[in-house]
Amino acid sequence: MTTPYVLVLYYSRNGATAEMAKLIARGVEYSGQLEAMIRTVPNISVNSEATEPAIPHEGPVYCSEEDLRNCSGLILGSPTRFGNMAAALKFFLDGTGGVWVSGALIDKPAATFTSTSSLHGGQETTHLTMIIPMLHHGMIYAGIPYSEAALNRTNTGGTPYGASHVAGADSKNPISDDEAELCGALGKRMAQLAVKLGA
Repeated sequence: MTTPYVLVLYYSRNGATAEMAKLIARGVEYSGQLEAMIRTVPNISVNSEATEPAIPHEGPVYCSEEDLRNCSGLILGSPTRFGNMAAALKFFLDGTGGVWVSGALIDKPAATFTSTSSLHGGQETTHLTMIIPMLHHGMIYAGIPYSEAALNRTNTGGTPYGASHVAGADSKNPISDDEAELCGALGKRMAQLAVKLGA
């Protein structure tokens, strides 16, 4: 992709985080100044002999180092795992030392999104675990400001740390109107910041 883009990079197990990624990508492209590149990461297995196909059977392709290195901004998404990002996303980020050494992400904006099964299931801590590696990359963390009306009225997901969703114990709750609005707002904000920062 030669057009400047915001990378929306996520891992999803039950589909909610993937759906959020699409809503965020629409928000990125709403400005008309940047494109959104949606990418995912392979699952990992406790079976050391298990392998994933080079190209997923469905959905976005796996993120490459070049996809990450050349982005104008990054929005990371993961379901919560005990208040932390999922192992598959952490495994991918742990392998980005080459990008870190190059300084390719310095001064570019970064944001996060997550899905939890309960309202107090670790949304804020999951945002923070995802952003820590990006701070080491020199990125600038951007959340969602309270000027977004949905952040003040939501009874489901949505935090100033980033977009979030409450999927429910069975992971079947649909994304609420407020959650969808905040996903779009996060994407729009990231596109605006990437343009302002000239990333």
